[in-house]
Amino acid sequence: MHLFWDWKIALSSLFLLSAANLSAQDNLSPIENFKDKKVFYTDLGFNASPFRIKYPYTEETNVLKFKNNFKTTMGIGFAYKWFHLRIAFPMFGFVKPIDRWGESQQFQVGLNFSLKKLFFDVDLKTVRGYALQNYGDIDTAFNNSITNHRITESLGVTNLSFNAWYFHNEAFKMSALRGKQAHYKEAVQTWYLKSTLNGFGVDNDDKSLIPPFLIDNTSSKTEASIYSAIDFGVIPGYAYVTRYKNWQISGWLGLGAVIQSKFYTQNSTSRGFLGLAPRYDVRFIGGYTDDKYFVFLDTEFDNKSVGFNELKYRQYFYSIRVTAGLRFGKPK
Repeated sequence: MHLFWDWKIALSSLFLLSAANLSAQDNLSPIENFKDKKVFYTDLGFNASPFRIKYPYTEETNVLKFKNNFKTTMGIGFAYKWFHLRIAFPMFGFVKPIDRWGESQQFQVGLNFSLKKLFFDVDLKTVRGYALQNYGDIDTAFNNSITNHRITESLGVTNLSFNAWYFHNEAFKMSALRGKQAHYKEAVQTWYLKSTLNGFGVDNDDKSLIPPFLIDNTSSKTEASIYSAIDFGVIPGYAYVTRYKNWQISGWLGLGAVIQSKFYTQNSTSRGFLGLAPRYDVRFIGGYTDDKYFVFLDTEFDNKSVGFNELKYRQYFYSIRVTAGLRFGKPK
């Protein structure tokens, strides 16, 4: 009988000690977790994808700037424990006047998740329909009483990327950084490595990307209908997050280079080259968060480039989004 009670006391003590250790670990963690709360949120923002093609076309012109006309996007999301769903749709029409900038068709799908010290991200973006900015200043024969930009509906860009971030500090979690199901209680910093694999490019449906009167007959690159590349590399960087009186600010900055296999296509003939390309990684997130609600501003900037000697194609993707949400229930 005494042996039975001794085992019972020992097991009870072990249970209480384990619970105390878990509670102590939660208190020591720099993250306050809300996965046991039901989170409803909405967001509003836009994604822009301008690009430019640089080349000494004439003495007066050395760069062509192309911009897309985009719509404001609204998202509605719900998160609880491991489940997270967000549905987004365009609204409010195009941001820029259609008669001056045309209409751009955009598509984006992505997947991301965390695993211990790693954060994985897969993203596909396509944009079709661009306007060559201030084309009337380049071509004196261009006569349009409505716009000074040349609209090309067949012009489009594609970007497919696979990224993995390794954060040296295990306390640096993307869920707490984004502030929906968790937030930070104190400052955390870390260095990181981002491995990246990308396929991207621009095409004009077998027509020259550069206006005919600017084509250099001594350089087949200027007659190309496609510029594209596949690259991979590792980018080192620094990440930091801090919280003061429910205001949380975070971001990271990385700089490096990738090994790039690049191509251009002219009259159905493609030529490929191997080289290096610079790459930088920038993101900023900031806003107000407590245990009941949150409001965040999220910005992201992505730069891609391809160089063929004097000719350089630079693609930019950037987004700005405001997210606001409510948390319901008591966390365990």
